[in-house]
Amino acid sequence: MFGRKKKTDVDEEPTSFFGDENDESVEIDEVEDDLDVAGDEFGDESEGPFDISEIDSDDPTAGRDGQRLDLGSVLVPMPTGGQLQVEMAPNGSPQAVHLVTEHGRITVAAYAAPKSPGQWREVVAELAQSLRDDNSAVSVENGPWGRELAAVTANMDLRFIGVDGPRWMVRCVVAGPSGSTAANAPLVAIARDILRDTVVNRGSEPHPVRTPLPVVLPQVLAEQLAAAHEQQQLAAAQQQQVDAQQQSAPPAPPAPPARPTPPPRSGESGSAMQQLGQ
Repeated sequence: MFGRKKKTDVDEEPTSFFGDENDESVEIDEVEDDLDVAGDEFGDESEGPFDISEIDSDDPTAGRDGQRLDLGSVLVPMPTGGQLQVEMAPNGSPQAVHLVTEHGRITVAAYAAPKSPGQWREVVAELAQSLRDDNSAVSVENGPWGRELAAVTANMDLRFIGVDGPRWMVRCVVAGPSGSTAANAPLVAIARDILRDTVVNRGSEPHPVRTPLPVVLPQVLAEQLAAAHEQQQLAAAQQQQVDAQQQSAPPAPPAPPARPTPPPRSGESGSAMQQLGQ
């Protein structure tokens, strides 16, 4: 089966969220040495990620331990107690869907790739260089599908897991607080379990190599997001109307001057209480 190999197709890596950090990072030559050590071992063929053509069931959303969430290009199982976080592009289309757990965040995305596998090795080197340029500590480790890239940044710990398939590469990004992306951490175990039951649906449309395959939200979720977006726009419009009314309203009249306190009459001395006491 072709669904569990390693491949490499990543769009430009966003480095803006990588914080400035003074941790000593490995040189790129050291990363290449780690790559040679990590090897290209593949996972068990009974485990995913799977290509959609490998799914015998008429319902590809039926997962190993529950329903998969159909996101168009990827179908992923939801972790127990997990929540969805949708990242929107400037044009209003869904850009990424994050699975948020109590330990951290997991993002599974698919990218277009050529038929021949083996690009994940190149991507690891590119990611390592990008992270190193941001003063992050980087290490390449061997995981169930081969090479995994672990990084410690100023803002979070990261782990990148890549798997090649037929004309696609699936990439899993694990992000969380310090220590949460270690090889034996619960968050990484959850991410690997998700990948083992993930299905990639590349489709037949041509896509340039390393182009992210489109994310399509389920109808119910899309309707909820559309309703929330409409409410936000309505609230913003109402606030703009209030601001405009405040700016166009005439200024309030000035308060009348305070009346001066009359001086005491001639012949009077002391306070009123003193006078009453006389």
